[in-house]
Amino acid sequence: MKLALHWKILLGMVLGLVYGVIAASTGLGWITSDWIAPFGKIFVNLLKLIAIPLVLGSLITGVASLSDLKKLSRIGGKTITIYIATTAVAVTIGLLVVNIMQPGKSLPQDMRTKLQSTYESSVADKEEAAGAARERGPLQPLVDMVPSNFFSSAGNNRNMLQVVFFAIFVGIALVQVGDKKRTASFLGFFEGLNDVVIKMVDTIMLFAPIGVFALIADTINAIAADDLSSVWELLGGLGFYCIAVVVGLLLQMTLVYTTVLKIFTPLKLGDFLRALGPVQLLAFSTSSSGATLPVTMERCEQNLGVSEEVSSFVLPLGATINMDGTALYQAIAAVFIAQALGLSLGVGDQLTIILTAVLASIGTAAVPGAGIIMLVVILEAISVPSAGIALILGVDRILDMCRTVTNVTGDASVAASVAATENQLGTPSFDN
Repeated sequence: MKLALHWKILLGMVLGLVYGVIAASTGLGWITSDWIAPFGKIFVNLLKLIAIPLVLGSLITGVASLSDLKKLSRIGGKTITIYIATTAVAVTIGLLVVNIMQPGKSLPQDMRTKLQSTYESSVADKEEAAGAARERGPLQPLVDMVPSNFFSSAGNNRNMLQVVFFAIFVGIALVQVGDKKRTASFLGFFEGLNDVVIKMVDTIMLFAPIGVFALIADTINAIAADDLSSVWELLGGLGFYCIAVVVGLLLQMTLVYTTVLKIFTPLKLGDFLRALGPVQLLAFSTSSSGATLPVTMERCEQNLGVSEEVSSFVLPLGATINMDGTALYQAIAAVFIAQALGLSLGVGDQLTIILTAVLASIGTAAVPGAGIIMLVVILEAISVPSAGIALILGVDRILDMCRTVTNVTGDASVAASVAATENQLGTPSFDN
């Protein structure tokens, strides 16, 4: 019997975990670093390689196919409204969970001191990066969104929002030209580009189980560093904090996204999860919603029945501005650090967290670890020492994997919802 893609990925993940634990406990981490980890990096690089061509081709053809700007503004309005609403709810859930569970009060003093000294240099680097973000003016995100050189933007996946802006701009111009004969060859190039990239996605996914194996093994190796006992010690001290974050993420996915699908779509939850299985596993192993984007688009179109017109607009936009999992994590992390340091936060501080986290999530790059930099900005907004991030850096990689799953699940649920409201959601199919 031929295994489905999600089972192959899951098998690679389990084998990577088993191998990683064995390698860490036997002092063979150097084999992982030299001979295993490179395959994971190659896999992620392949996904990133096609991300910008995919966004460019799909968005230009998608916007151009809308035929009138009223339809574009309607779809765009729905998309952004739902994205912002779900992010605000995510932050609120995070604050409720952390205030009820209060994980910061269970952190032992000796563990607190050890973590602060261990990650002192990392904290300095994050504070420096956050300093640059903090000095930006209130309209700087709008300035950053508009590129001065498209080719420079296309050369860096962190500038995905600029590529999205350019693609939408070109698509709008094609709609305004109106003469299909004059634009046919130009548009045909991007339609061809889109088709070719989709085939490239299929080829890359054949390598997915091996890539996931390598990524999980490398993650275990990076955390354990040939000393498996350090992992258990770290999880013992920060375990309650990790549980709080995971509980919050699960609530966001099981309550919020289920409700969104129930309100706007006829989709069954089982069909949605079946279609998104490979996407969620890939998001977990890569910790990057940007790298996962090509697969998210393919599964939404081919398996969920979302039209290419909607998915090509909603999903690339979601990968750049919809970071529900990241925003929820930032809320829990900020309050956890305050609790661990013995600081109390009032209602005003928590409202500040909601506002800052929602705005910060829009500008957070869809790459591993970017959320921790914006967390420093949030901490300083509520007068909590930013050096407190040292308390959570040890488990950030693990939680980054979890929150990326929430991010991509949110993108897909919104895409399905917008498609349904536009009568562009077909019947789910699982032929591949």
